[in-house]
Amino acid sequence: MKIIDRLEEWIISLMLLAMTGLTFVQVVLRYVFDSGLSWAQELTGVCFAFMIFVGISYGVRVGAHIGVDAVVRKLSPSARRSVSVVAVALSLLYVGFVLTGATQYVAKMMDVGIEFDDMPIERWKGLIIMPIGYALMGFRFLQILFNLITGKTDSLHLADEAADAMKLKAEGDAA
Repeated sequence: MKIIDRLEEWIISLMLLAMTGLTFVQVVLRYVFDSGLSWAQELTGVCFAFMIFVGISYGVRVGAHIGVDAVVRKLSPSARRSVSVVAVALSLLYVGFVLTGATQYVAKMMDVGIEFDDMPIERWKGLIIMPIGYALMGFRFLQILFNLITGKTDSLHLADEAADAMKLKAEGDAA
């Protein structure tokens, strides 16, 4: 699974780099040379979509998504595990619905064959990241479910904004 972890990180990094570089080139062309690339904004949008849809999977893996779990944290480990299993099952149900819709949408775009407005590329080739991203997110939730069922963890390990804020404040006070 490490290869998928690294692939996610590389895709997110490369898309951010591509967006930044392309936007920089576009600004220089526009304001220095009074020119520009007609397709730059559209390609930046595609890169952004790739970054976001791979990023949701990455967020599930590292526990970066926020959640309301103040009550759940007060439960015993076994009750916390049970609640977490239900939460993951509901998340997988949601992923299933969206994955199905995204797959149908991309299939219809493939059938129609519409191209991007400013790039001679069929639109479905950019939209394919929607079902891929949700499949990756489903995979990450299945990993969490496996860890919950096997007892390797007892909760989802969501981001703890309050603890993060207190840590930043303590670091700021120490400086």
